[in-house]
Amino acid sequence: MRIQIALLFFFMGSVAFAQGIEVGPVLRNFQLPTKPVQLKSSTNQIDSTFYYTSDTLSLPFFDEFSSDKFQKYQQDFAAPGITQQVFYQLLNPQTNQALAQNASFTDQATFRRTFDVSSGTYTDSVFTTTAVKVGDFSAFPIVFQTLDLYPPYYIYDTVGVPDTPDTIWVQNPSFIQDQATIFFATLNDPNALWLDSYAYRNDRFAVNPRSLGVVTFDGLDANGYPYAIGSSLTNTADYLHSKPLDLSPYTAADSLYFSFLVQPQGFGDLPESTDSLILEFYAKDLDQWIWIWSMAGDTVQPFQVVHIPVLNAQFFKKGFQLRFRNYGALSGSLDHFHIDYVHLRPQSDIADTLFKDFAWVYPMNTLLKDYTSVPWDHYKGSSANHMTDSLMVTIHNGSPNPENNSTAGSLFYSYNGTSVAGGGLLGSVLSNGQLNYAPQTTYTSFHDMTPIPFNTNYPGNEQVFRVKGTISAQFPNLGMNDTTGFYQTFLNYYSYDDGSAEAAFGPTGTQARLAVEYNAYEADSLVGVAFHFVPSVHDVSAKLFLVSVWSNENGHPGTLLYEDDVFFPRSPIYGDDRNIFVNYFFTDTQKVSVPTSFFVGWRQLDPDRLNLGLDRNINHSEKVQYSVDGGFTWYTSPFEGSAMLRPIFSTALDASLGIKEPALEAPVWSCYPNPTSGLVNIELPSQFQGKTIQLYNMQGQLMLQTQATVLDAQGLPSGIYFLNCTGTNLSPLKLIIE
Repeated sequence: MRIQIALLFFFMGSVAFAQGIEVGPVLRNFQLPTKPVQLKSSTNQIDSTFYYTSDTLSLPFFDEFSSDKFQKYQQDFAAPGITQQVFYQLLNPQTNQALAQNASFTDQATFRRTFDVSSGTYTDSVFTTTAVKVGDFSAFPIVFQTLDLYPPYYIYDTVGVPDTPDTIWVQNPSFIQDQATIFFATLNDPNALWLDSYAYRNDRFAVNPRSLGVVTFDGLDANGYPYAIGSSLTNTADYLHSKPLDLSPYTAADSLYFSFLVQPQGFGDLPESTDSLILEFYAKDLDQWIWIWSMAGDTVQPFQVVHIPVLNAQFFKKGFQLRFRNYGALSGSLDHFHIDYVHLRPQSDIADTLFKDFAWVYPMNTLLKDYTSVPWDHYKGSSANHMTDSLMVTIHNGSPNPENNSTAGSLFYSYNGTSVAGGGLLGSVLSNGQLNYAPQTTYTSFHDMTPIPFNTNYPGNEQVFRVKGTISAQFPNLGMNDTTGFYQTFLNYYSYDDGSAEAAFGPTGTQARLAVEYNAYEADSLVGVAFHFVPSVHDVSAKLFLVSVWSNENGHPGTLLYEDDVFFPRSPIYGDDRNIFVNYFFTDTQKVSVPTSFFVGWRQLDPDRLNLGLDRNINHSEKVQYSVDGGFTWYTSPFEGSAMLRPIFSTALDASLGIKEPALEAPVWSCYPNPTSGLVNIELPSQFQGKTIQLYNMQGQLMLQTQATVLDAQGLPSGIYFLNCTGTNLSPLKLIIE
């Protein structure tokens, strides 16, 4: 699926567009950490960039992606070992010396024109060209070529007229002397295996991987942005380059094999049959990447082994590299492929396809029964035991043989670095109670944490505990994925999600509503709702909605306990870092009392899907409801996952509510006359001239749309309307039509 999936629609007779609830792809990877500088310069400017010389690694080359083995890049100009050199764009081809700083040329023929007044004619004499060595400053290393160029001016002279000739300079000549300072660094980190991170390491997108961590390929660049947002372009997207490897000591007789695991789609987007994942080897002497293997897009399936012998003598060189790249849509987190257990080693054979390992498959999420986080004072003030009685543990036995399970795993949690509770997981890790794991099998078991609740004697309004789980095997295996950990938070909100969005969803239709049910440990007051909106397909950050809170009446949203003032609607805000939730506090910092069971969500004024994040690893779809008929009928979401919105309680926030956020100089606009019964003049800031103006009625219906600064309101029913300027941060205007 490239753009979106509309899985459920309901048609209303009085509405001209489809209504319902939709799910679509995430068009930005918010789980992705900040990316380092890559081994290439900007395509537009190389000045003040770094150029890295990589270290060369020896075999074996192995990564199962449970930890980050991507190269980190030094960007401190003054750091030890950093050198620099100034390069000039225009050189003398004989001496390779830089031309003068003000040197400029054109590749268009220029000339001297001489007018003869007596005859009324003129003659042109084309200037002699100068050989110039010109550097391409779009990338480093700089490629130079020698060109024959003309001086950047024309001379006009008149015979018999005693004045100086006129010189006309060429505006913006093609070649102007420029310089760039390049900084050089040598990489020396044998623990870093990969040169770039266009593809990204994560724990959430693959279905039943064989260990913690995979690398995912999609249509997002190294910074987590689409390569070509809003387009239908398909091309090579992500690359994953290994560091150079020294294969010179080997020959085909040493039996080198390259193996890895691969899965299409996972929890992500379905790659079509025209999409692909490609493996290539680098032949250093030929300076060419050679196709080795590829896989077409397909529906999700268990990870499969790819096992390839290295036979061609052109690869047995110092400087050999391997790389993966995917071919797919460039407009977002689309057309997913996932790889794991990448391994290049000598002395292998055709049957050596197993990755003998005993590992966690997924990290743990929470020790609480229903939530990933709750307010600390709610937890410690409740007499009920809210620890989960079914902590899910998923592990994989990668051994080719049944393995003994005489030792149970362990789980501990600590406070400020000191272990405070835990012990062996109750019973064996196996859910069936047997002593042996079957070979090449994934096991899921559930464990009772109610006997070891969190100590409630710790002071303060918020608490964070470090949770660590360990499993053990009776055979030699990789130890790095035998341990997993997470932070159990007790902050100022309730949450169902793990903080990672694998999709975007929401209802469609004007006045549609989305509501998520929460059952708090105690009655309290809300001060707002945190939303994790993500860009998907279209930018809807200018669309309007009202934050809403409802009581719970027979399992559905009932009485409206709070809703934003219709004169001050909200818009989706996209965070600029990973896992960002944006807090939408209630107007005038008011507190809204809620019972133990309530719903939070929104009423949208536009028909477009607002793209709330959907966590597909934890399923609480039964808590998500939506309405497309004004709240009269509510439906349960058909999409498995957890809605990424969190009710914020007044606990631990009272002290900060009085702190005003820094005021930004927001641009303003106006309309007049107001009230009116005819033409309305609209005054916009200069930077927003030409933007689309929309006129909505009180029911959220779009009545007029124009890019003109005069709007004709004649013929519209009397009442209150709202003007919205799309694609800007201008606040909506209220317009009264008489």
